[in-house]
Amino acid sequence: MAQFDVYANSNRNTKKVYPFIVDIQHDALSHLATRLVVPLVNASRKPGMVMRKLAPEIVIDKSVFIFMTPQLAAVPVEMLQSPLGSLSHSRHMLVDAIDFAVTGV
Repeated sequence: MAQFDVYANSNRNTKKVYPFIVDIQHDALSHLATRLVVPLVNASRKPGMVMRKLAPEIVIDKSVFIFMTPQLAAVPVEMLQSPLGSLSHSRHMLVDAIDFAVTGV
């Protein structure tokens, strides 16, 4: 389990709208029973999102998703089974979005 790994959303109530979730929690906190995650929504479900700094676009397998920082949540570690990939290459942009949500800067 690593920071910025992408997982399929296994929550039956939300996986249709948010098919993927991104683990944003630093590995120094790996001993906790929960992980902080941000869901990804297909960009076609949220056309015209204007807060690009808060909710940047992410491309996964040629599909565009929005990193829904305002939907940040904690989930049980057990919910994150097998990572599908990593967004560590987008670390700077994702940290900026999280920082903007917290500080407004």
